[in-house]
Amino acid sequence: MNWLILVIAGLFEVAFASCLGKAKETSGTEMYLWYAGFLIALTISMLLLIKATQTLPIGTAYAVWTGIGAVGTALMGIMFFKDPVSFWRVFFIVTLIGSVVGLKAVSSSH
Repeated sequence: MNWLILVIAGLFEVAFASCLGKAKETSGTEMYLWYAGFLIALTISMLLLIKATQTLPIGTAYAVWTGIGAVGTALMGIMFFKDPVSFWRVFFIVTLIGSVVGLKAVSSSH
């Protein structure tokens, strides 16, 4: 169950990073709404990370959390923020995914 909580925490990390990207593209009230979304997603992500690390090893949990955030944010950047797509960018995104899956596979916690 804590692995699921950790994955959800990682998805909220993607959400808070994406809110920052959207806030940068807007102004006025809309910008402040994106910053509010950032704060909400950040809080949820951190609380879920804290919950997950109560039973999962901190080093593994943190690495998986940041890996999900990094991959998700890179993909969001490509899909919604016009970040460049290149062979090497995709290659390293795939290696990050492999690393996250590998850490889960070798983890001694259930």
